[in-house]
Amino acid sequence: MVQPLLVFKDAQAAGASLLRTALEGRAESFVTGFKVGTRVPTVRSPEDPILPFVLVRKDGDTPHSSMAMTRVLLRVTVWHQDPDQAHDLAMLCQGLLICHDGSVLSQVRPNGGPLPGTDPDSDVDLSTFTVNATVRPDVLA
Repeated sequence: MVQPLLVFKDAQAAGASLLRTALEGRAESFVTGFKVGTRVPTVRSPEDPILPFVLVRKDGDTPHSSMAMTRVLLRVTVWHQDPDQAHDLAMLCQGLLICHDGSVLSQVRPNGGPLPGTDPDSDVDLSTFTVNATVRPDVLA
């Protein structure tokens, strides 16, 4: 018997898309002007209009041996004008990932953070956290 061809969706892109959609139209002042991406921005100064910036990266991927699902570790880093706003936006992003309806990523659980930091290259305040999520495969013909 031939096994079905199972392929997992891009959890990193799914996480970024989910946050981009969920943050749109939020009324909190620390959300205003946000951008979400999957690559570290080349310019990250406090005066730059790209802030606040939310980065989503996949730091790990552990498929089940049956290929019925994979568990991914997503890291979200938020650069902002000050540490309080970085933390607040990170907390909001974490909550939005955890409580979304499961249509993109399922069983999202907190892993660590948000933790404060400073970007070593730009001296911009940031906050970062990780979540674990389950991704189901697509069956390809």
